[in-house]
Amino acid sequence: MLTRPSPLPGRTAPHRPFPLFPEPTGISMRELERDLPSERPLAVAVVGRGRLGRALSRALRAAGHAVTGPLGRGSDGAGAEVVLLAVPDQEIAAAAALIAPGRLVGHCSGATGLQGLAPHEALGLHPLMTVTHDGADFAGASGAVAGTTPRALATAHRLARDLGLREVVELADTDRAVYHAAASVASNFLVTLQAAAERLAEAAGADRDLLVPLVRATVDNWAAHGAPRALTGPLVRGDELTVARQRAAVEQAAPDLLAVFDALADATRALAADATPGRAA
Repeated sequence: MLTRPSPLPGRTAPHRPFPLFPEPTGISMRELERDLPSERPLAVAVVGRGRLGRALSRALRAAGHAVTGPLGRGSDGAGAEVVLLAVPDQEIAAAAALIAPGRLVGHCSGATGLQGLAPHEALGLHPLMTVTHDGADFAGASGAVAGTTPRALATAHRLARDLGLREVVELADTDRAVYHAAASVASNFLVTLQAAAERLAEAAGADRDLLVPLVRATVDNWAAHGAPRALTGPLVRGDELTVARQRAAVEQAAPDLLAVFDALADATRALAADATPGRAA
């Protein structure tokens, strides 16, 4: 089995994403090529009629695969070579148990290991992209793959490529929860923070549109330079008087946000210690 586990704290090497279809380790290229799915379209059944199931069905169909679905959760995957389960994490094992033997069975969960897919030859395919009611564009996104056999892993890589994913990581089961936590902080929690920012802006009589260019520039700077160098604001300058005024204003305008403000201010002070000394914002 090919695996490139990401290290948790205390391990020695950083976890790095790598291009699709990397040079394998622990297995010869000839052996991998033997197990790679051919370039012909695959018969894929997508089980799960939620946002992700609909988005995956559209994207894989557009990539040329023969897609059935999205299907209801009681499907047995009849007629498919590959069955992708786009169902809630707690329903993966039950949905997998209904799939007829002889098929590659995969799930699209970021946090769940492959053990719930046994005894099927199993794969994991997790596009690292937010999916709204309007769908998703996977082209250019990143993600994670896994497989219990070289053939399953190769199939996961191929489907990721056909979705348009830019790069993927191969995750060990033990690392999936921390990987998914990173995704939640980066996406879900960011939206929650913007909701708090909206409320505070409204208290000043400002529309959230006023904040949009700032948010976009901040994310772009973080992507280009990393967190310490992208950080600006009064805490970087050591301007605790301004921070105290902000805190008093939050306490008056939205007291339920005060604990969030305090926790973020403490975390930002710690991050500011890594920023360039004397940097002005």
